[in-house]
Amino acid sequence: METGSWITIGVIVVAIIWVVSMYNNLVNLRNQVKNAWRQIDVQLKRRHDLIPNLVEVTKDYMEYEQETLQQVIKARSNAMGAGSQEEAIAAEGMLSGVLGKFFALMENYPDLKANENVSRLMEELSGTENKIAFSRQFYNDSVMSLNNGIETFPSNLIANMFTFKPATYFEVPEIEKATPSVNLR
Repeated sequence: METGSWITIGVIVVAIIWVVSMYNNLVNLRNQVKNAWRQIDVQLKRRHDLIPNLVEVTKDYMEYEQETLQQVIKARSNAMGAGSQEEAIAAEGMLSGVLGKFFALMENYPDLKANENVSRLMEELSGTENKIAFSRQFYNDSVMSLNNGIETFPSNLIANMFTFKPATYFEVPEIEKATPSVNLR
């Protein structure tokens, strides 16, 4: 064989290796996003399991706040029944907002805050919320890596060829972005 043929074969082999490498990297990034979402899912299930216990323990104390308790229960149901990942993100945002309102109302009930069961459940829920926040951060970092891989040259050529789709960020709901007001009087 002539030198030109070997060069052509060499270029083709390098191109194939490059395409396979880029494709495998994109698959790895996509799977990392899926895994990160599953980690969020685990923590959200834990939160969903804790909420009914907390509502049950607090409902006798918070007799004037039944509407808020019903909102918490409804938001939990919506979050658990979300079909797509985008629906789950939106529903979890609503649940976070309603839980924030619920926790703020609990501050008006000193007897409730002193209850050992409520205190234990609040501690568990607080720990779970921290784990959810960490999982969201990891998920969003994974989404950024995947989306960068899909959108930057030259991997975007492979991403388009194999129809890789950008992932959706887990964003903070508008209700959580508002700065809480503090009244010290």
